[in-house]
Amino acid sequence: MNARRIALESRLRRCKNVITLGVRTNLSDYEDWQIDLIRKSQVIYYPTHFYADIFDTMGKRTFPNYHTYKYVQDKIKQTALFDLLKIPHPRTRVFYGNRQKSKILKHFRFPFVAKIPRGSALGRGIYLVRNEAELAEYSQLTHAAYIQEYFEIDRDLRVVLIRGNLIHAYWRVARPGEFRTNVSQGGTINFDNIPEEGVALAVNTARLCQLDDVGLDICFYKDRYWVLEANMKYGKEGFKQAGIDFHKLVDEMIENGEI
Repeated sequence: MNARRIALESRLRRCKNVITLGVRTNLSDYEDWQIDLIRKSQVIYYPTHFYADIFDTMGKRTFPNYHTYKYVQDKIKQTALFDLLKIPHPRTRVFYGNRQKSKILKHFRFPFVAKIPRGSALGRGIYLVRNEAELAEYSQLTHAAYIQEYFEIDRDLRVVLIRGNLIHAYWRVARPGEFRTNVSQGGTINFDNIPEEGVALAVNTARLCQLDDVGLDICFYKDRYWVLEANMKYGKEGFKQAGIDFHKLVDEMIENGEI
């Protein structure tokens, strides 16, 4: 095993070309031989949000890169970046603390979408707020209220890109009565009529934002395509239904020097 092929997070634990060291609370919790591997490795896979920028400062390459960790796990930064880059994105505002939260209804009408802005995934931490009672309930969950315009849609397009390469794309269709399209929330996968324009928007967004391992959620609303958000911890059910072995794919990309 090439000592450069090591990972911290468990996402590649089934890849034959990768030694997964696991995530330790303190660097000193790793064994000496593991720390030696980390120091000598030219690239470290899935280094965690904590170590990604540390390794970048050391000049050590990671996959995903530290840009991906900075933005994909922080919806607030995502929105600011999308706005600066003029990437079409639902109207969104952040309200900090109770004083700012009291002004939410000056900017948005019910219903609107409210999200936990950091660390949420798989459809968790996303709420459709329809009245003041639901807004009050959501407001208790987070100091920073992340409020987004609601698009009345029944599906969105998940586009998975690794190092700018399109891996696959599919529609996620919400189950009846559910506004979230996540497969983990009962959504279904459909590979029919994948729009080139939607995929092109995802590819361009990943390039502009320097996201090298990402699942971008794209929707069509009011005659145009929009980027809803970027996800790094995308599920693998789409790979399975597309007949793609995720771990074999990553192994091949490592062997070919693509990642």
